[in-house]
Amino acid sequence: MPLLTHEETGSESVARTNAVAMAELPPGDPHDRDTRADRMSAWRRVRRALYVLLGLVVLGPVLAFVVGWFVFEVPTSEEVAVEQVSRYTFADGSDLATVRPDGVNRQVVRLADIPLHVREAVLAAENRSFYTDPGFDITGIMRAAYNQLTGGVGGGSTITQQYVKVVTGNDDFTLVRKYKEVVLAVKISREQTKDEILENYLNVIYMGRGAYGIQAASQAFFAKDVGELTVSEGAMLAGMIQAPSRWDPAEDLEGSQRRWTYVLDQMRDAGFITPTQRAAEVFPTNWLKEAPPVEGIPADARAHIYKLARDEVLARGIVSEDELDTAGLTVTTTVDPARQREAADAVNTEMERQPESLRSALASIDPRTGAIVAYFGGPNGQGIDYAQALRQPGSSFKPFVLAAAMMADPELGLGSTYNGTSGQEFAGTVVRNSEGFDCVSCTVKTAMTRSINTIFYQLGLEAGPQRVIDAAHAAGIPEDLVTDPRGGIALGDQEVHPIDMASAYATFAAGGTYREPYVVSRVTAADGRVLYEREEDPGTPNAIPQQVARNVTESMLDVADVAGIALAGGRPVAGKTGTVQAAQDGQNKDAWMVGYTPSLSTAVWVGSDMSDPIKNAQGRPIYGSGVPGSIWQAFMNDALQGTEHEEFPEFEPLGRPPAAEFASSNSSDGSESTERNGDGNGGDDRDDRENRDNADENGTDGDNGNGTDGNGADGDGNGDPNNGDENPNGGDNGRDDRGDNGGDGSGDNSGDSSRDGGDNGDGSGDNTDGGDPDSGE
Repeated sequence: MPLLTHEETGSESVARTNAVAMAELPPGDPHDRDTRADRMSAWRRVRRALYVLLGLVVLGPVLAFVVGWFVFEVPTSEEVAVEQVSRYTFADGSDLATVRPDGVNRQVVRLADIPLHVREAVLAAENRSFYTDPGFDITGIMRAAYNQLTGGVGGGSTITQQYVKVVTGNDDFTLVRKYKEVVLAVKISREQTKDEILENYLNVIYMGRGAYGIQAASQAFFAKDVGELTVSEGAMLAGMIQAPSRWDPAEDLEGSQRRWTYVLDQMRDAGFITPTQRAAEVFPTNWLKEAPPVEGIPADARAHIYKLARDEVLARGIVSEDELDTAGLTVTTTVDPARQREAADAVNTEMERQPESLRSALASIDPRTGAIVAYFGGPNGQGIDYAQALRQPGSSFKPFVLAAAMMADPELGLGSTYNGTSGQEFAGTVVRNSEGFDCVSCTVKTAMTRSINTIFYQLGLEAGPQRVIDAAHAAGIPEDLVTDPRGGIALGDQEVHPIDMASAYATFAAGGTYREPYVVSRVTAADGRVLYEREEDPGTPNAIPQQVARNVTESMLDVADVAGIALAGGRPVAGKTGTVQAAQDGQNKDAWMVGYTPSLSTAVWVGSDMSDPIKNAQGRPIYGSGVPGSIWQAFMNDALQGTEHEEFPEFEPLGRPPAAEFASSNSSDGSESTERNGDGNGGDDRDDRENRDNADENGTDGDNGNGTDGNGADGDGNGDPNNGDENPNGGDNGRDDRGDNGGDGSGDNSGDSSRDGGDNGDGSGDNTDGGDPDSGE
C-alpha cells in the first residue's frame, strides 16, 4: 500500500532536485582548483611584466643616464683642442708662412667676430631651439632609435650633440653612440655657456673643400673673412653643413640653392629676418668655382725664418709644442720684408755666377734692439740653414782678440807697434802671415786692417786665450761655443754660427752694450689673447767696456775701403774679413765678411757642405773680400739706401793713438811700397766687383791687399802642425786687386819689433814692455 505523502508542488520539486544534485556532487575536485589558480597566476605574471616594462620605459633611461653621467668623462680642454692654422708674419704684418698641422685648414675665430646673421643662419639650419634645449632633442633621439631599428641611419642631433660627436671623434651610427652623445651633451651644457658651445661648434665642423670651421669655409668659398659675409652668403654656407661635399654649389647648384632657400625660410619663421628681408635675398653669385690656393710654408729662404721663429716661441716657453698646433697663433717676426728681399737678391745675384757647390748665409741685426732684420740661411728652405751652421771664423774673430787685449792692458792702443814679420815662433808655434806681407813694425790698427796674423797671435797670448774667450762670450758668442783656451783662438780656429758673428759685432756697434738677438716680437692666439709682447731691451751695458768697444770699431774702419768693398757715399762702416784654409795647400774652405754701421750689423759666410776647397767661377781660391765681401757690400748698400748717414760716436783712444795709415811696405825693412790700389806685388789694380775674384796673378781673392796668395793660403799660420807650426785657419791677406803690401811704416820706430818703440827689430834686444814679442811672452 503506498505511503501517504504530501503532494509536492512544482517549486518544491525543483528545489528538491537541485538539493539532491548538490548532495550528490563529489566534494573538493582538485583539477578544477588548479585550472583556476593557473589562470590567476598567468594574469599576475603578465601584470608584473607590464609593471616592469613600464618601469623600464620610465626609469630605464633615467638609470642609464645616471650611470652614463658617472662613466662618461667630458673631454678636457687639451683633448678638445683642435689643430688649426698658425700664421707667421714679417714685421709689417705681411705673410711669411702659414702652418697647417697635418694639412688641416682651420682658423679659429671668436663668436664676436662671426656676424649675428651668420650665427642665426646656422641655428636656422641645424637647431632653432639651441638656446632653450638642454643639449639634446628627445624627438631626434626617438627618430634615431626608429631609424636604427628599421635599418635607417642618422637622426636629428642638436648643435651640442654634433659638437660632442666631433670632439670625441665618434661618428658611428649606433644607439650606443647616441646614448653617450646625449649624456655628454647635457654635461657640456652644464659646464659651458651656449655661446661657448656655439663658438666651439662653428670652429670645428667640416664645411667642405678641406675647410674646417666657418672662417676657413668663408675663405674657401668666398675668399673673404667670416666677418664680411652677407646674410645670403651665410645662408649658403649654413645650408651645406649637413652634407658639405654634396651641396657644394660647384657640385650641385640646384641642391645648394634648395638648402639656401630652406635656411632663409627657417630664418624668417624664427624671426631672425623679416618677410621683407627674406623676399629681397637672392642666391649668391660670387662663390668661387674652387678654393683658392692655400698658402703654406714657403720653399725658399723664408722657411728658415719660420723655423727660427718657431724655435724661439718654444724656447721662450710662450706655448707648448701641442699648443703650437692648436692655439691658432699669429707670430709676428722682426724681419723687414724689404731688407729680406735685398738680402736674397744680394746673395742670389752673386751666387748665380759661382760654382753650384758653394753655399752661403747672411744674417743682419739692428744693434740698437737686437732684432734680426734679415736672415738668409740658403735658397732651399727645406735644406740646411747655413746661418746656423758651425764654421771657423778665421780672421773675423780678431776684434775679440783686440778687445781682450785692451781690457787686459789699458796702455795698449791702436798706435802701439809690434813686429809683424811672418814666420815668428810663439811658445813653440810658428805663425806665418800671407807670403810677401811683412812689416818690422806695424801699429795695431794696421795689423787689423792688413790682418797680420803674427801680431794678433801675440796679442792673444799677451791677453791670455781665456780672456779672448771671455770677451767673445761677452760680445755675444754663445757660451757653449769657443771654449778651448789655446793660442789658435787668436786666428779664429773654433767654430761659430754666422748669426753669432752678426750679434757679437752688433755689440761693438752699440758701444759695448750686448742685446740678445731675437726674431719674435709678438705672439697672439686665435681667441685674441696676447701671449707674448717683446719689451724694449736695455741690454747689458758695458758687456764690452764702452771705450774698448769704440777703439775696436776704430780699428776696423779702414778694412772695407782697403778691401774694395766700401759702402756707397763714403758711409762709415767697421768690418773685418776672414778666410779659413782648407787641408789642401793653397786652398780655402770658409770665407767671411762681417761689418756694421751704428744701425745695422751684417755677417756673410761662404763655404761648402763638406768644407771642400772653395773656388770662384775662374777656379781660384775665394777669400773674405771676394764673394762674401761682394754680397755684404751689395746688401748693406741696398738696406741703408735712403737712411740717415750715421757717424760712430767720438773716438777716445786708449793707450797710444793711431797715426796716419796705409803707407805700406812689402819687405821686412819697412821700406815704402805702393799706395792702396797700386799693383803691389802683382796686384791688377781692379776695384770693379765683377773682377774681384778674377785676378791673373798670385794672391787672387786675398782679403787685405798684399798682392800674393801666400802660397795660396790665407796667411793664417799655415805651417805643418807636426813641425810645430800653428794652423789655426784664420788669416785674411792675399788679395791681389787691393794693393798695399807690407807694413805701414808710419810708426815712430819703423824698425822696431817690440810694442811701443822697442829697440831691436829682430826681437832679440831690449823690450820696453819687458817681453819678447817673438817668443810670445
